[in-house]
Amino acid sequence: MATYPTAADRPRAVVFAVLRGGRAGVAAGDDALAEIKELLASADIECLGEVIQHRDHPDAHSYLGPGKLAELGTTVAALDANVAVCEDDLGPAQVATVLDAVGVDVLDRTELILSVFARHAHSLEGTLQVHLAQLEYELTRMHGKGLILSRLGAGVDMRGPGETKLEVDRRVIRGRIQILRRRIERMAQTRRVQRERRLRADVPLIALAGYTNSGKSTLLNALTDADVSVRDRLFETLDPTTRGFRYRDRDYLVTDTVGFIRKLPHELVDAFASTLEETRIADVVLIVADAHLEAAEVAARQATVADVLDMIGSTAPRITVLNKCDLVDAASLARHHALQPDAVPISAVRGDGLDEMRDRLADFFARSLRPVRLLIPYAEAGVIARLRGVAADILQESTAEGIVVTARLPEADAARYAAYTVDDDEPEAE
Repeated sequence: MATYPTAADRPRAVVFAVLRGGRAGVAAGDDALAEIKELLASADIECLGEVIQHRDHPDAHSYLGPGKLAELGTTVAALDANVAVCEDDLGPAQVATVLDAVGVDVLDRTELILSVFARHAHSLEGTLQVHLAQLEYELTRMHGKGLILSRLGAGVDMRGPGETKLEVDRRVIRGRIQILRRRIERMAQTRRVQRERRLRADVPLIALAGYTNSGKSTLLNALTDADVSVRDRLFETLDPTTRGFRYRDRDYLVTDTVGFIRKLPHELVDAFASTLEETRIADVVLIVADAHLEAAEVAARQATVADVLDMIGSTAPRITVLNKCDLVDAASLARHHALQPDAVPISAVRGDGLDEMRDRLADFFARSLRPVRLLIPYAEAGVIARLRGVAADILQESTAEGIVVTARLPEADAARYAAYTVDDDEPEAE
């Protein structure tokens, strides 16, 4: 058992976990529990200590074996903790057994993640999405939680003939879920209208995705001069933010999305579906990875990100950027490059490598452009201003007939401006 300093004014937790694969020793436990401790810090919960059991599978009834369960109860009492936090998800029977053993609140991994989301949701849509995820999670775990159900506030007066309290609570929660889903759907519809306007403008859309705290919001700020919060904690940014930037005479839109994590609760993926939809309709997804981690951990986190993107149906091309390279020595950076030769090394906080990344994006989108030569009458010179938002490599020359513009345009825009097209060998009026 390892112990940690405490602060009296914060919730005090003991973490417990079953580690598989025969790993032993405090150091191994520290590595395995690093992420849950980060989640605790993000939830502003003080970690007092940990209880670890090494076995192939958790106990189906109590998660920990009888001896370790007793040790957990003793540790919680000795450290004066007021919550026990499990590194894994717990079933209703496991929660009830652990509750009996420790005598304090018990949180599993999903509940802790939901708590972090609830703290960091600032917009109305984000708050509703988190509330929906909490209710859906609670609905699946109501059986056997006894008096804990009272925190849902279900009214006894609503009880019908023959109904049990559990049935009333389930009915109330399902009603709330339906109301929340309708409200979120109305907001999602507004977001879709905004997306359709962007799509009609043919401005390339770039979605930022990656493991939580990998620096997506810092990258958004660096590219677009946005002012998104970038505090060093998990799930600091939940609300999607879209900003634009201009490069090589072309406009781009960048959307920051919610970060991912191992064992991301399905309730959250469901509730944030409209937000995560940005990664499905994007022209390209920038996968932001944290380069100052070990290569094996980077690979594991990228696998998590890929799994979630596949889960939500994102099929857009993906470009990996290795962020936080300012924290990496040359040898570690070389190892990353050997394993991921196509990844772009950057430091969003210092600006290193951003031009290379912009070039990579510009080259990616340039492949979808075709050259055009247009003659714009002076009376319609406003057309050129509209071109500048979607065209690349614009050159213009004034002639007696009007302004000759050579540029490269997306296929749809090239067709839209076909009336102004002139052949290269067509003589210009004197």
